[in-house]
Amino acid sequence: MKKILLVVFLVCFALPVCAGQTVRVLLAENIKSAQIKNSGLVYVYAKNSKKKYKVSKPASITVKAAGDGAVRIGALKYRGTLIIEPAKNVTLTFQKNAYTGKLYAVPNGKTFKIIEYADMENYLLGVLPYEMSPSWPLEALKAQAVAARTYTLMEMHRRKNAEFDVYDDVRSQMYKGSGKAYDSIRQAVAATKSQILTYKGRPFYTYYHANCGGGTDDAKSWTGSKEATIKPLRGASCSTDSHSKSYSWKRKVPQKSINNFANRNGLKGSVKKIKVAKKSRTKRAETLLFVTNKGKKELSCPKFRLAVGGSVLRSCKITDIDKSAGGFTFSGRGYGHGVGLCQDGAKGMAEEGKNYKKILNKYFPSSKITKQ
Repeated sequence: MKKILLVVFLVCFALPVCAGQTVRVLLAENIKSAQIKNSGLVYVYAKNSKKKYKVSKPASITVKAAGDGAVRIGALKYRGTLIIEPAKNVTLTFQKNAYTGKLYAVPNGKTFKIIEYADMENYLLGVLPYEMSPSWPLEALKAQAVAARTYTLMEMHRRKNAEFDVYDDVRSQMYKGSGKAYDSIRQAVAATKSQILTYKGRPFYTYYHANCGGGTDDAKSWTGSKEATIKPLRGASCSTDSHSKSYSWKRKVPQKSINNFANRNGLKGSVKKIKVAKKSRTKRAETLLFVTNKGKKELSCPKFRLAVGGSVLRSCKITDIDKSAGGFTFSGRGYGHGVGLCQDGAKGMAEEGKNYKKILNKYFPSSKITKQ
């Protein structure tokens, strides 16, 4: 999970609050029309209405914005939210992904949003294969399931008064619907059903990333949040992630991208030199010093990484920076923000015979697996 914006805090709420709740997933926004294919029986109706219309056979259902906060599906026009509810074992295909939850068409002026209301366990079926390979060891997949479930629970609580809980992309967790599920993913989700991670009886943000490059980082050094000082988020050593191609890397960042970032942050001129100014305990760059012929400025490495692209500058665990023709060449270790569960490390531990409980305890020390 390579996230764009992350907020860290410990939420104080009783564990049963979100048990069995539905996850509201934003699939699209600011759209004027949508084509949704049903594989079988579905019901179409207005929110808060008892009258339901049947679509019995597979078809392509057209949803359109009708203006003035209204949405239209066929002959049904409603100033408010319209719902497409699939019967059991029926899928709804939207933008090439298959969903099993109800799809809500929520009007927003002259456009509308598509939000899926998915059962938590079904939601995870559509998350895991896009955050960790289904071919990986089952114990690694179980660890991922618990981490993803806990993270989702936290987002549900944080956004409980919003229209939706999570995005379907890297802003939350990658999700492509539960209509297509892998046997290994089903097994991992079922084996850990309702299990979440807690610290002192409360869930916390269980971040995860691709590769930590030999050790995870303290969340506080990454977010600046005082609430991120709890023991499970203080970082851990890792010796099982070096098998991955993501463990070490070398990438060139174009001069234009570097200049744009520096200029947007108040530094004039073309960048002539970059060096690591401040490092975290695990040797990740917290800040970088950018130097031009008109001045110099210390700027956030995580923000720089997001600006130039997380797949370009793979992490802030930078080992070398060289000026080269047309830009700068960065060398480093790891892939992602480096906080929480190291996915490659989890795979390595599982291949060594460690179970998911030991994996989670490794990357979230002092945490406890709790069943909702």
